[in-house]
Amino acid sequence: MEYRDYYKILGVDKGASEKDIKQAYRKLARKYHPDVNPNNRAAQEKFKEINEAYEVLSDSDKRRKYDTLGAHWQQYEQYQRAGGQGPFQWGGGGTQYRTVTPEEFESLFGGLGGENLSGFSDFFRTFFGGGFGEATRAHARPRRGQDIEQPLEITLDEGYRGTTRIVQKEGRRLEIRIPAGVKTGSKIRYAGEGYPGAAGGAAGDLYLRVQIAPHPTFEREGDDLRCELPVNLYTAMLGGEVHVPTLKGQLALKIPPETQSGKTFRLAGQGMPRLNEPNVYGDLYAKVRVMLPDHLTAEERALFTRLAELRKR
Repeated sequence: MEYRDYYKILGVDKGASEKDIKQAYRKLARKYHPDVNPNNRAAQEKFKEINEAYEVLSDSDKRRKYDTLGAHWQQYEQYQRAGGQGPFQWGGGGTQYRTVTPEEFESLFGGLGGENLSGFSDFFRTFFGGGFGEATRAHARPRRGQDIEQPLEITLDEGYRGTTRIVQKEGRRLEIRIPAGVKTGSKIRYAGEGYPGAAGGAAGDLYLRVQIAPHPTFEREGDDLRCELPVNLYTAMLGGEVHVPTLKGQLALKIPPETQSGKTFRLAGQGMPRLNEPNVYGDLYAKVRVMLPDHLTAEERALFTRLAELRKR
């Protein structure tokens, strides 16, 4: 499998902080978001690549494993799929489960096996909660299957209303219900849908970790939303009515005279629904951005000049 440098994909250094990684991700996600690049397959693939990188680097545990294994990160995934507990597959059936042999382990990890196999088993036990030696001995006693954690990306609109996804496991269709109000990092648990157990042990669980895709208009903070509100100069100076976007549609908002750029208006109850409390909503904060006129005519320029002179008195 091709090794992907997630740090390079996000354009950050290996020592980047969580904040730096998040900022880089948001910037790139906005640029390559499918809503901004309709019918652009290259942009869609880039968007998937960016999300894959963020999925790993935003999770401290996964990032630690990735930093430790480097190019062998995806090879380890191969090892898991070949190992005694088998994969969960989205979309297809017919998967077979078996125990990986030492020779296969060696072929997957190259020079990392061989004489140092026992030490490497300890390494896996430390970082992944199990080792090669344990996998080969799984038949000795019943053992519960490993849990599976899968990323699940949804849009902010889907997070607002709730949605469903259909995935397949071994020919069975699973309907994944995502409740309204979920946040990035929220986990949805499906008992017994993880990796099968060994020697009659119970299956693990499936955890879907929700990722909310960046929205071109709104920033989310908990259950609250924030957006910019463009207001023309004349409405800002004289007052008037503007339309504020919300996830339910546009709302009319009265702007008082002499409204300054940067002033924030709070629209109560126009944010995200609170998880498991469908009748409770956060707020929407709309920050005014005064839009200056351009391409002035000679007459308009003269009027602004006259206004400037009046303001000097």
